[in-house]
Amino acid sequence: MRKELYRMDIKPSTTIRQDYNGFSKYCHELDEPVVLTRNGKADLVVMSHETFRRMEARIKLQSKLLVAEKQIVEDEPLAEHDEVMTRMRRKINASKE
Repeated sequence: MRKELYRMDIKPSTTIRQDYNGFSKYCHELDEPVVLTRNGKADLVVMSHETFRRMEARIKLQSKLLVAEKQIVEDEPLAEHDEVMTRMRRKINASKE
């Protein structure tokens, strides 16, 4: 049996039409995706922008970790700690400019 990471809330589409501001506040407070239904069937998934950004960052990180694991399994040469730290500092400094 597959375990869900979290339980998704389900709301009818009329919720967003009747009270957008209340629904927006609910999504921000819930901090998880909300499934909107149309005629009783799942139609859309809605979440706050911050929730979306965190989910997107998590997916990118998981993708990079998979690449790194593959490199380890295939005995590819690994970067030295100092080299990695230098690259990270460059990226951080570039983002501040």
